[in-house]
This record gives sequence, structure tokens and C-alpha cells, in this order.
Amino acid sequence: MMGLVPLLPMLATAGSHVPTGDDWCHEVKWDGVRALATVDASTGAGVRLTSRNGNDITGAWPELTTPPPRRDLVVDGEIIALNERGLPDFRVLAERIHVRKATAVARLAERVPATFMVFDLLRDGGEDVTGRPLTERRERLAALDLAGTGWQVPSTYDDGAMLFDATRAQGLEGIVSKRLDSRYRPGERTQHWLKFAHRHRASYVVGGWRPQTGGTHLAALLVGEPTAGGLAYRGRVGSGIGPKQSKLLTQLVAGLARSSSPFVDEVPKVDAQGTNWLEPVLVVDIDTHGLGYERLRQPSYQGLRSDLAPDDLGNADD
Repeated sequence: MMGLVPLLPMLATAGSHVPTGDDWCHEVKWDGVRALATVDASTGAGVRLTSRNGNDITGAWPELTTPPPRRDLVVDGEIIALNERGLPDFRVLAERIHVRKATAVARLAERVPATFMVFDLLRDGGEDVTGRPLTERRERLAALDLAGTGWQVPSTYDDGAMLFDATRAQGLEGIVSKRLDSRYRPGERTQHWLKFAHRHRASYVVGGWRPQTGGTHLAALLVGEPTAGGLAYRGRVGSGIGPKQSKLLTQLVAGLARSSSPFVDEVPKVDAQGTNWLEPVLVVDIDTHGLGYERLRQPSYQGLRSDLAPDDLGNADD
């Protein structure tokens, strides 16, 4: 039997082309918060949710803590919420991630309800099923009674190319292709799961902030990308930082000040002037126009990634 402490989730590798053939199935890539859910039959304590790096996030998602009738489970999935277009959108979740006060969480859960898209099963009725093929794990998952839990089991598809085109047309994040015979390997990144993202979104480390012109409120972030040589400067981001985001970020950067730039390369004077340098510990999501450029093009702030640390980057969109 697996331990009652949830393991780290299995991770997908960025793919170069969508695989074909009967050995693969394909799923929608959800734009949300990765989570493992544990239901411990021995304690009757309900559902415990943990993030991809093992932090307890149960308190943030009360609408997802009603367990299925079959007890003693560990499942893997993505917590999502829908935007005004009816699409999963991480930005909709962003205002909920850091709230822990019970009354505030309850109000947000009613106003911005979340759904747990459960796509894999690690423990079933006390049995460790990580060594069984994906086909069996999915069959067992489909047999769970999820009525009233806020959990859903998303569909899988045989035609990956069709799903890739359809998700791009619908404005979804992308797809994940999985070998049907793949075993679940906690905390590992393998070629048995491949990810294909449509959006030009990535996670970056915050190395500084700038106030608004003629004011003191946080208006822009200076961000970088971890490389073998250190934190490389990628650009200044102000779009997407409204009053609410500015207030939250101001609280988070308090106490992180340092006297010099954390970037290994020289920050252009136009960006460095007036910048408050920070210890490089915060991770944020940035949307950008185009890929492969040294500096971010038309970047837009999308939210803080408290579920990621700088060492996780390069694999931040799992």
C-alpha cells in the first residue's frame, strides 16, 4: 500500500510532434493548478489537496473536498476555473490561490467556483496502482462515483492531430499525449507523456520591480530566465498589472530587497532606472507575442505561480 502522504505528480515532456497510432491516447491540456488529492479511509478526514511541489492547498478549495463514496484514494488532476468566454483560465484562479481566511475563501468559492479535472489514479481502495498501465488506471477512474464532489474525469481521444487542431481553434492551452501502456512514475518526467502547448506562455523569475511614473505603487516587474550561467534578463512587464495585482505583488516583494541586480547580464538602462532589485525567489506567468527572442515581445503579466520555485522552471507549464 502506498504511504498516506501524497507523492509528487508525474510530469510530461515537451513534444516536437503529436504521436499517432493505437499506442497513444490524447487529452486536453488544462490551464489551471496541478494537484494531487488524497482520501484516507483510516482517518475519515476527507480530501487533502497538495500542489505539484507537495504543499497543502486544501484550504483554498473547499468546494473540492467532498470525497467520492469509494474511500482511500489518491488521484492526479488539474484545478480549473472558467473565464468569461467559458474557457479554463489560470488568471481566474489567481485571486484565489493566496487566500486562506475561511470567510474570504467561501465567498470566492461561490463567486469563482473551481472544478477538479481528474485524469489519473495512483491509489484505489488502498491498492497502489501506479505500476499498472494507463488503460487500467483510466478504467478504474471512470468507475468512480464523482457526483457532488466537484470532480470530473475528462475525456481521452484517439486522434491527437484532430484534438490539437480543435483545442487551438477553441482557444484552449494545448494537449497531452500519453502512451496507453505507461506506468505512473511519481515526480519523474518521461517521454511516455508528451505535452503540446498552443499559447506562448511561460514562467519567469522576478528580479526587480518599478513604481509607476511619479508614484510609489508597483507598476512593472523585471523578469528573467534561469540558465546554466545564472538568471538571464528577459524583459520588463507592466501590462496586466492592475490595482489588485499591484497590491498583492507589493505585499509579496516586501522583505525581498537587495542592493544589486540578480541578473547575470546587464539590464538596459531604460529598464534599470528606478528599479528596486529583489532576491530572485518569486515566479510569475507571462504571456508574450512570439517565441525565440532574447527579450519578451509585448509581454503581459498573467499571475503569480506560488506552486513553482525558480528551480522548477523550464518545466513550468505542467
